[in-house]
Amino acid sequence: FPSFIFFPPATIANLGPGFDFLGCAVDGIGDFIDLSVDPNVKPGEVVIASIIKLSTNPLYNCAGIAAIAAMKMLGIRSVGLSLTLEKGLPLGSGLGSSAASAAAAAVAVNELFGGKLSSTDLIMAGLESEAKVSGYHADNIAPAIMGGFVLIRSYDPLDIISLKFPADKDLFFVLVNPEFEAPTKKMRAVLPSEIGMKDHISNCSQAAALVASLINGDLKVLGSALSSDGIVEPNRIPLIPGMKAVKKAAINAKAFGCTISGAGPTAVAITDNEEKGKFIGEKMVEAFMEKGNLKASATVRRLDRDGARVI
Repeated sequence: FPSFIFFPPATIANLGPGFDFLGCAVDGIGDFIDLSVDPNVKPGEVVIASIIKLSTNPLYNCAGIAAIAAMKMLGIRSVGLSLTLEKGLPLGSGLGSSAASAAAAAVAVNELFGGKLSSTDLIMAGLESEAKVSGYHADNIAPAIMGGFVLIRSYDPLDIISLKFPADKDLFFVLVNPEFEAPTKKMRAVLPSEIGMKDHISNCSQAAALVASLINGDLKVLGSALSSDGIVEPNRIPLIPGMKAVKKAAINAKAFGCTISGAGPTAVAITDNEEKGKFIGEKMVEAFMEKGNLKASATVRRLDRDGARVI
């Protein structure tokens, strides 16, 4: 086909104690990318025909950088490409906005030319984009491409493990996004350069418990581990007005657990029932307003098991 429309899902990075090595994809919210062969574009190049609020220069745009990287991997020099990006994710929300754009662009280029690249290749293409925007970390780009839960075992060499949550278990994410921007670079700048052995051991044990619980479908342990980051979250919570109260409100409303999604400011709680999720979301929204003086919106979503795909 000369043209594709792709949908890349939103993602939740870190999942509490899994800073830079755990993440998952969320169903129903994401971006849309329309990629096509364009005879008016110089062979081997990419142009961004339409986008709102972001640079149309492909060298400074997440989608453009990833698309160019994928073209180079495939050795495409005979045609030029044009892409249109419709952002469905707010910028600086902690829901993998930049990764969604990069994931869709890389996967779209690959599909346009026969799907020859592996998921690892596509993640590498996306990482070129992420490195220029928010840092060299794959906990957003990997689940955006692969879907489900992922564990980044190693960055050198890149080694990604797909973690299968049981298909017969219900898992809902309560995502509460306040009207507040938390740029990833700013949120990473507050993190400690060194940590003590006690904190290291504690976070490692919680991350291991989280992996074991999601494979077993044990939401009680998953929620407890999700809420138990003792290194990253404590340094970021003070930068998001009301976040401490929001987390407490989620737990009081019977969520299994709650943490910051990615770098924030979105808060994410987990539950096993959509109606319960709506109630939890209402309480979290109230807490953002009462304690942080921030308007917020809540949505309840399932796990996305497919990743970036043709629609």
